[in-house]
Amino acid sequence: METYKHGIHAYLEYQKQHPFTGKPGELYDPANYILSLGGKRIRPVLVLLGYGLFKSDIENAMPLAHAVEVFHNFTLMHDDIMDRAEVRRGEPTVHQKWNDNIAILSGDMMLVKAYAAIMGLKTDDATKVSLSQEFGRMAEEVCVGQQFDMNFEDKSSVGKDEYLEMIKLKTSVLLAYSLKAGAKLGGASSEDQNTLYEYGLNIGLAFQVMDDYLDTFGTAENFGKRIGGDILENKKTLLWIEAQKRANKEQKEALNLWYATTVQTQTKIDEVTKVFKSLNVDQYAQNIMNQYFEKADDIINALSNRIDTKILKELASDLKQRQS
Repeated sequence: METYKHGIHAYLEYQKQHPFTGKPGELYDPANYILSLGGKRIRPVLVLLGYGLFKSDIENAMPLAHAVEVFHNFTLMHDDIMDRAEVRRGEPTVHQKWNDNIAILSGDMMLVKAYAAIMGLKTDDATKVSLSQEFGRMAEEVCVGQQFDMNFEDKSSVGKDEYLEMIKLKTSVLLAYSLKAGAKLGGASSEDQNTLYEYGLNIGLAFQVMDDYLDTFGTAENFGKRIGGDILENKKTLLWIEAQKRANKEQKEALNLWYATTVQTQTKIDEVTKVFKSLNVDQYAQNIMNQYFEKADDIINALSNRIDTKILKELASDLKQRQS
């Protein structure tokens, strides 16, 4: 691959040629629908990049890349039900377009297909078993992270470390798995696999902190969903946690009052955002994000003297500038 964007293009062609098929359509069509909505395709391209560091025939890694993207979209489909989200990437969510039961069952089918793709890889049995076992551990961690996220909604206080652990599990471990799994399939040493895993974890943490930032301070046109969704859902993001530390008595009372309500109004979004901005937590979140990007860069430099990591650094640089 000349650039990571070539990898994205190659993956999209693969996805287009491998739609879900079968009857009844209500089981398979929602899966094709959510995959058609777009997205940054970071997870499949990380598989291809990890593999491409050690081998050049990236077509061999496409089923694995597809497995992680299918799994990711399965989690989004179920997350949207739990969050009662109406929009995903600018379009109706699956449970809105069909219904909750169809979204649950179609998502379950996607998880099964992801495992099947891994076990169908053209590699030795030991590698397939290892990839599948690590996939299972990662999937469980994602579930743990999601449960922590939901638990936080009912807690009066959430610490920074608790929050970072939650987003590591909910988001980062999948990015880390994608990169490590691609490298494993490509024949990388255990040491190199683990280095790439740590790199992926830090990229994932930076990515999720920026996602939280954009949810409040981005634009709906770029972000693909309603700005302020985390505020409406009373999510204890890094913005809220730091605001609680910085707020005076009046500001804290205002935040707590809004977060004690379940109203779905633009006024709630505007008022909470106003408090966040007055406390400069937007800049704070950007600083945390940059710290993780810098740590990731330090980690990948350990490989750069013997492996060409230019494309990985290019991806990290573009993620750092993202607006969606």
